[in-house]
Amino acid sequence: MTLDADGLAFDREHLWHPYSSMTVPGPVYPVISASGVRLRLQRGDHETDVIDAMSSWWCAIHGYAVPELDTAVRDQLGRMSHVMFGGLTHEPAVELGRRLVDLAPGTGLEKVFFADSGSVSVEVAMKMAWQAHAGSGLGRTKFFTIRGGYHGDTFSPMSVTDPDGGMHSLYAGFLPEHVFADRPPAAGEPLETWKATTTALFEQHADEIAAVILEPVLQGAGGMHVYDPDVVRHLTALARRHGALVIFDEIATGFWRTGAAWAADHCATSEGPCTPDILCVGKALTGGYLTLAAVLTTAEVAAAVDASPAGAMMHGPTFMANPLACAVAIANLDLLASYDAATRISEVHTALTNGLAPAAGFSSVLDVRTLGAVGVVELDCPVDVPAVTEAALARGVWVRPFRNLVYTMPPYVSTEEDLRTITAAIVGAVEEVHG
Repeated sequence: MTLDADGLAFDREHLWHPYSSMTVPGPVYPVISASGVRLRLQRGDHETDVIDAMSSWWCAIHGYAVPELDTAVRDQLGRMSHVMFGGLTHEPAVELGRRLVDLAPGTGLEKVFFADSGSVSVEVAMKMAWQAHAGSGLGRTKFFTIRGGYHGDTFSPMSVTDPDGGMHSLYAGFLPEHVFADRPPAAGEPLETWKATTTALFEQHADEIAAVILEPVLQGAGGMHVYDPDVVRHLTALARRHGALVIFDEIATGFWRTGAAWAADHCATSEGPCTPDILCVGKALTGGYLTLAAVLTTAEVAAAVDASPAGAMMHGPTFMANPLACAVAIANLDLLASYDAATRISEVHTALTNGLAPAAGFSSVLDVRTLGAVGVVELDCPVDVPAVTEAALARGVWVRPFRNLVYTMPPYVSTEEDLRTITAAIVGAVEEVHG
């Protein structure tokens, strides 16, 4: 359905879009429908199809109107759309729980807590870590992380998101203060100095640290920063040495986005996997159909939580383990397992690397980098978001730049032609607007 002038005016006057001003709103583009990797946009008096280079903020990994996912939703809707999870259970939750335990990196992540969204899953993970230490009587209340990270928009995740350059610096002084190491060097750069200063900082606060929390290998909304897996191994070892837990936030990086099933898989060595005590997953979990996330943890952490004064995990979302969301998540994981994901993501990576390479020669571009199905063009100034968006749309592609980054996280099902169109649009838009 299209929006008439009254509908667009109502949107502008009354609907608050994410990270935008309500009094001086930016442009929005009405979507009429979506199918495959394309959005049908209403553009004035005509309609146009554009490739969604963002996978709807990284979750629609198989695109839109996916027959297998549509069927899963319809079938589950015929049984029940929702039932509370307090004191009740259902087959989609049980089956999805089984799948996640089987898919989790390493071994031992066998307890599953379903949450509403990625940000809420980080809230739960942090509460788990805090309660686990409360049960031990150690009273550890601080978290250790690295600058440049992003973990969500609710309060606990904001408190471990970059405190200065991050989008939540506005709340400084109101959020709990945690311990931040410097952002690690980019992948391929020396780590010795960073390791030494980070170790000293950790040891200074070791008795206070409940857990280390980080996005393994790729920091997402904090700046699309790619760093060495040895950073993850170093922080994990520090935590284990000093009795702290380890939380991996794989909300953006899980389910093959970085080229491996989990970003944690990049950190494995010949000695074995590098696995957390608590794992957060979300975004791609349902293929972009419904909001759902999960927190996986070990039997040891679960027992420690239960040994806390509360005697249970003190969190319970109304829509926890929503049957519709669980059913479509199962179908999404089935679809992901039906093809060689490693090969597919490798092909996407090659196309992004080759297609974005020309941007490295522009005077406005500081860096061009790719990792798995992620491609980033970093500018030397803030992106002119409206102008770059329009320039990309004119080339048949939807992008949503932020800060000084024009990037893509395309659906995995994008064809070679789709990927050429995406990369050409990004390169052309950057050149046209920023030179």
